Amino acid sequence: MSLLNIGMSGLAAGHSSLLTTGNNIANVDTAGYSRQQTVQSTKASGQYGNVFIGTGTTLADVRRVYNSYLDAQLQTTTSLNGDAQAYLGQATQVDKLLSDSGTGITKTLQSFFSSLQTLSGNSNDTAARQALLTNAQALTSRVNAISQQLQQQGTYINDQLGSMADQVNKLAATVAAYNQKISEVSGSGGQPNDLLDQRNETVRQLSELIGTQVSENNGSLDIYLGSGQPLVMGNTVNTLRIQTDKSDPTRSSIIMDRGSSTVDITSAVSGGEMGGLLRYRDDVLTPAVNGLGRIAMVVADQVNKQQGQGVDQNGNFGSGLFNDINSAAAISQRSIANGNNNPASGNLNVTINDTSKLAVSDYQVTFTSATGYSVRRLSDNTDMGSFTLGASPAPVIDGFSLSLNAAPVNTGDTFKITPTRNAAADMTTVMTDVKRLATAAPLTSTKAQGNDGTGAVSQPTLSTALDIYDPVQRQDMQTAVKAAMPVRLLMTSSTAYEVFDAKGNSMGTGNIVPGQNNDLNIAVPYTDSLGVAKTFNVAMTLSGSPDKDDSFNISLTAPGSTDNRNAQALLGLQTKATVGANSTSPGVSFTDAYGGLVSSVGSKTKQGQLDATATDTILSQARNSRDSLSGVDLDEETGNLIKYQQYYSASSQIIKTAQEIFSTLINAL
Repeated sequence: MSLLNIGMSGLAAGHSSLLTTGNNIANVDTAGYSRQQTVQSTKASGQYGNVFIGTGTTLADVRRVYNSYLDAQLQTTTSLNGDAQAYLGQATQVDKLLSDSGTGITKTLQSFFSSLQTLSGNSNDTAARQALLTNAQALTSRVNAISQQLQQQGTYINDQLGSMADQVNKLAATVAAYNQKISEVSGSGGQPNDLLDQRNETVRQLSELIGTQVSENNGSLDIYLGSGQPLVMGNTVNTLRIQTDKSDPTRSSIIMDRGSSTVDITSAVSGGEMGGLLRYRDDVLTPAVNGLGRIAMVVADQVNKQQGQGVDQNGNFGSGLFNDINSAAAISQRSIANGNNNPASGNLNVTINDTSKLAVSDYQVTFTSATGYSVRRLSDNTDMGSFTLGASPAPVIDGFSLSLNAAPVNTGDTFKITPTRNAAADMTTVMTDVKRLATAAPLTSTKAQGNDGTGAVSQPTLSTALDIYDPVQRQDMQTAVKAAMPVRLLMTSSTAYEVFDAKGNSMGTGNIVPGQNNDLNIAVPYTDSLGVAKTFNVAMTLSGSPDKDDSFNISLTAPGSTDNRNAQALLGLQTKATVGANSTSPGVSFTDAYGGLVSSVGSKTKQGQLDATATDTILSQARNSRDSLSGVDLDEETGNLIKYQQYYSASSQIIKTAQEIFSTLINAL
């Protein structure tokens, strides 16, 4: 019977090994499966006289071939790769959108200035004027289209974060359920290999979505997010959800519900696809939206202002080609009140004072008292200082100023200031009449007939700017200029002159040096509509050697004039430094500013490509390391299958031999 028992134990061991090998082969493509091995041990030996003879074998365990370090490495690299791939996928779209000649604004901006160059060569050409308006409309349409696509990306990110949060919750609940089952099985002394594999695979899938830290606690896996926020604790789960950011309703925040309390973990989330999307939103999308908005605002502002310094074909001072950057609607939409502010608090108006000094950033304003506030630039976390609301003049911060909108604010209230965010979406071409393009300068000088000297004057410049956004100041100036013209400059001697207005009233005297270029600045007094005495200035150069009683006239440029001086000034904006001026730089041109935006997004996209390639390689290495130990090798398993088949057959022969011996013994008796 001992030989029979030995054969039976070998038969059972061989059968178990065949089952284990077959299970390995069947699960060769099962995600997260760890190959299994049978572990045998010898049975207790029996004593026969002075010797001990074995009594067979027994199945000690079915071992899971697993290394916790390699599995943790796989989870970490999975998280890093998910982050890098999500970031790259979105950044590539923005890079192509801005840099491609068919979708970017470089070509349309060049076409706009090309049509300006054509118009400056023939300022009365109706076709050239119409071409300029058409190209202006094309420019604003292109800027609007890019802005819309960037806004759609922001919406997409919000939607994706919500979908991913739901997936995280489902996977976290699955891990908690596995913790419960594994704890129950382990309590009875078993080793649930398949459950352990399935739990690890669930954690790996979770790492694709969000960065996690995993720790083992009495057989259960506890999972933490960010800087230690618990997602899974044993069989307890804290859920994630998405809610509108209280500081910015265009963005979604990630909230963790922990029983009766909630925690905003947006800033703590890193790794996985969710971390990659959040990183892309902060590093690429927000700067791109603000950068495009700044360019759109500067183009509209500079062109409009220069339009206001010229006269159109009707003889009127120029009006805006593009929208008013400081319209009532625009001013009120640049400040976002935090959702935690006092419900009775008002909001802020944000006025753009100097577009050339605007930065590509949002700002946070915090009120330290009812009128005192501090400003922090969010792009580089720079403290801009402390200021007082209602101060006169209002303090200008990076080109903008703040004022109260309706109800007062309260201590502790915070506001997010977005000076340029909506500018690209708001940019429109408002001019429709080609005759209103102000290509001519407003003033023209002529030399009186009968002058005896060689004196000559340059074409005059109205050096006091008209505020194209202030209809009252603009109307007062226009009325004053028209009322004062023509102005006469009379030489009272070869070195002295006197200036008279249209009514013959003297407006001042001055001296020149004959034979040199003499820069003259003529101050013309007027009274505005509020009865305030003011002056506007006319600049010109007197050269040569005029004689006594020589005179020069300054008059309004006639309607339909071929003068193109203001068209030339508009064309000069193409290369003029008008964007990003600060204490260390005079700024750059429109084209260079857009090129800088494209370059910035391109460099971040390139870095994203390098990161994605690197993390993909590291992930492959981690997966190969894990598979080299825990993965199923079909060649090895096939060899094991043959070995255990032979083992099973040999054990059967032992049983057969035992039966034959027993039969022989019975027959002999």
